[in-house]
Amino acid sequence: MKNTIILSRLCYNNIMDNNKIMIVGTGNVGASIAFALLNQRTAVNEIILTDIIAKDAEGEAMDLRDALSQAPSYLKIKNGTYKDAHDCDVVVITAGAPQKPGDTRMDLLGKNVNILKGMIEQIMDSGFNGIFLVVSNPVDVLTYFTMKFSGLPAEKVIGSGTVLDTARLRTRIAGILNVNAKSVHAHQVGEHGDSELTLWSLADVGGQKVTDLLKKPVRTDISNFVKNEAYDIIDKKGYTCYGIATCVAGILNCILNDEMRVLPVSSYDSFSDTCFGWPTVIGREGAIRRLDLKITESEGVELQKSINVLKKAIKSVKF
Repeated sequence: MKNTIILSRLCYNNIMDNNKIMIVGTGNVGASIAFALLNQRTAVNEIILTDIIAKDAEGEAMDLRDALSQAPSYLKIKNGTYKDAHDCDVVVITAGAPQKPGDTRMDLLGKNVNILKGMIEQIMDSGFNGIFLVVSNPVDVLTYFTMKFSGLPAEKVIGSGTVLDTARLRTRIAGILNVNAKSVHAHQVGEHGDSELTLWSLADVGGQKVTDLLKKPVRTDISNFVKNEAYDIIDKKGYTCYGIATCVAGILNCILNDEMRVLPVSSYDSFSDTCFGWPTVIGREGAIRRLDLKITESEGVELQKSINVLKKAIKSVKF
């Protein structure tokens, strides 16, 4: 009898959890996220692509379906509209004005908040009650407004935050110390932008403090590299896509597999009434909890400066 009850619950969960996602925006980033999912073992079962230019979403869906016979996982891939969000587990927001050479992420704020408002209203009108994963920039401010526009609980609205920045940080440290980046435990936090900072006091490699392994000038160079690499890539090729796409695919798998992994996503901080990149436990219910970390006084000062940048940006938005 007990086994029958457990089996029934599993069947019920499989029915309720479609592992279906929608990607809003099929530009370089949106299409790359779908491609990243297609080329790995993923928890995602179905991808709906939608874009303001409907034929672009249709074309991307067609192109991606052509790769299914060689992909490691089978996915349903199709184009659709906001109405299709009603039974999605996660809606990924990548739509918005692109960051051009010379632009900061904050330069996109006015354009993208207005785009976001209409988008969220239509998605919520579909009956959507899943998790929003915001990728568009400035991601922290847009995550905050997605929470406000949708009316969803804070834990159900997540931004990609400083996950990509942290990946860059770990890769850079790993290269200098000649270790695998997966063995580096370090976080970039705060705004996904010019005011972000590295929590050097908590960084380690196999239990060894990075502050003991690398001198301060080297650490400063690494932090500057992490903050500025996106600008360098955009200057060279016009946009970034592969790094963020792979990071977003990782966040999606973390949510749908209920992995309870710690990721520096942009999550809501009730104390400051902002969203910013901070180590957060991520699972099927979204942002489960933000970690309570002991950082140095100087790191605390820098983090507050970053929060102030975001609070100022939020207050500057007029409707």
